[in-house]
Amino acid sequence: MIRTLVIDDEALVRAGLRMILESADDVTVVGEAEDGADAVEAVRRCQPDVVLMDIRMPRLDGLAATVALRQLPDPPRIVILTTFDIDDHVFRALQAGADGFLLKDTPPLDLVQAVHVIATGDSMLSPSITRRLIDHVAETAPPPAGGTDPRLDDLSAREREVLVELATGASNAEIGATLFMSEATVKAHISHLFTKLGRTNRVQLAILAHDAGLTA
Repeated sequence: MIRTLVIDDEALVRAGLRMILESADDVTVVGEAEDGADAVEAVRRCQPDVVLMDIRMPRLDGLAATVALRQLPDPPRIVILTTFDIDDHVFRALQAGADGFLLKDTPPLDLVQAVHVIATGDSMLSPSITRRLIDHVAETAPPPAGGTDPRLDDLSAREREVLVELATGASNAEIGATLFMSEATVKAHISHLFTKLGRTNRVQLAILAHDAGLTA
């Protein structure tokens, strides 16, 4: 079973998410919290695999709660919930280590599928949103301090090619078509990139590639 925790300040939203998630045979909601301030205690108590986190809450927002959860010894996977498809808070949450984000009007079947994807260790970021977030970084982020990440030197030629394509916002299928490899191979290369470069989602990889001057 995929153990999920829902953190949202609206009771109706929590109830709706619970109903949708538990419609799947292999997903269960092990707990709820109504504010990010309760996130760490709720995770320790409920031991979820995946946390669905609202971004805008009254006492402690999803960004600060994500940072707090990432400091735990064995943090859960974190999905940001938002009513906006592009938002500075969402961008900052992804930088902080969230594994993806979903709109609150995501269709129920897509929401359940997203939880499955996140639980297996993948990130849930649509290519179109990835592109927009990358553009946001290019327009607003200051130049990186201290040079490029030396871990880039440890990449194979193929991994570097995949990183460059990923940084354009391309999906796995698009990367595979461009580089003449299967989606499974692309996925394996991206998994290696996460490990070698110490990143947790595609946007973080794209930011690194942008900072290193690997993108146009």
